[in-house]
Amino acid sequence: MAMKLDCGRFTLSLARPLVMGIVNVTSDSFSGDGFAADPGRAVAHGWRLVAEGADLLDIGAESSRPGAPPVAVQEEIDRLLPVLEALRDCGVPLSVDTVKPEVMRAAVSAGADLINDIAALQSPGAMEAVAQSGAAVCLMHMRGLPRTMQDDPRYQDVVTEVRDFLALRVKAAEAAGIARARIVIDPGFGFGKRIEHNVALFRDLARILDLGLPVLVGVSRKSMLGEITGRPVGGRIHASVAAALLAAQAGAHVLRVHDVAATRDALAVWQALSADERGQPDIMEAS
Repeated sequence: MAMKLDCGRFTLSLARPLVMGIVNVTSDSFSGDGFAADPGRAVAHGWRLVAEGADLLDIGAESSRPGAPPVAVQEEIDRLLPVLEALRDCGVPLSVDTVKPEVMRAAVSAGADLINDIAALQSPGAMEAVAQSGAAVCLMHMRGLPRTMQDDPRYQDVVTEVRDFLALRVKAAEAAGIARARIVIDPGFGFGKRIEHNVALFRDLARILDLGLPVLVGVSRKSMLGEITGRPVGGRIHASVAAALLAAQAGAHVLRVHDVAATRDALAVWQALSADERGQPDIMEAS
């Protein structure tokens, strides 16, 4: 039986990899697609991603790129809510990318179905904010903070350390009352990791999957792909699609991407031409 995810207003089947489209409502997105100054464009972008086949949307109002400064709580809420409210009825689950419990509560009240937390609910009050909601949560591994995380990250065994951290955060979430069926995990590619760490994690994704939870992979347009290809952010679409396809083949359940249509096309070809059984068309039902 295929794994399922209880995701706010939706129950998602994970019989095939789901595509999560990125909507940046920021002023300093690393990929240059932040719409902080124009929420109308952010909303239009979200609808466009749904039309291209996004299974979920991930909306973020605070950049987490390396070196990014923090955003004040009220500023983040003011950026986020108009976009979230305008996309509430777009037909797919809405994820909100935030580390702040105040933003989490405001987002859930406005219709968010999933909280995507790069800090894995370690901020004071974050665990309680999600536990008291009906939202799903994505727990991600990050070494350090966005402002400093790439200064000089070091690991003895990156896969073991990331796996052990995620296992502990899942245990803490369950102890706080967050049902396992609401939890997704993310190894955090590019978050406090050098290229060799990212490569090791990607090649041994099976050990993260062994935790028995849905795994989200987000490598779209990231610097690791730039280091591999030598291309700037705007030239990493093909590399991003290749990496997403490899992640899907390795067993990833959710692919967080900028380029939804290209990713969906690659997955469609893989599912049609391979012997892999993860190709069921029916992905969600109202809960």
